[in-house]
Amino acid sequence: MSDITIFHNPNCGTSRSTLALLREKGVEPTVVEYLKVGWTRPQLETLFRQMGVSAHDALRVRGTNAHELGLTDPAASDDAVIAAMIIDPILVERPIVVTAKGAALCRPAERVLTLL
Repeated sequence: MSDITIFHNPNCGTSRSTLALLREKGVEPTVVEYLKVGWTRPQLETLFRQMGVSAHDALRVRGTNAHELGLTDPAASDDAVIAAMIIDPILVERPIVVTAKGAALCRPAERVLTLL
């Protein structure tokens, strides 16, 4: 299988497990270390649309300053959440995997199997 991308954080156990599971299945995905390269608004909007989630749904709270920034408030707009994600990429939950079958937040890691 080609054309598989994982938006990966090598410091995240679930992200490492998802990447290992892909490789166990004989897949060598394109690995995007989003903490290094960052996000763009169109990229995030496309991923969220593909996954069928809102920016709030993809917001990482644990280990981030999302609460302090007011992003966990249901009144915070998706625009505000996306803007914060662009400034601080760690605010996006991970890992996100994209294949020809779609895109998903692969938590738990085994969820990636539905995309193969």
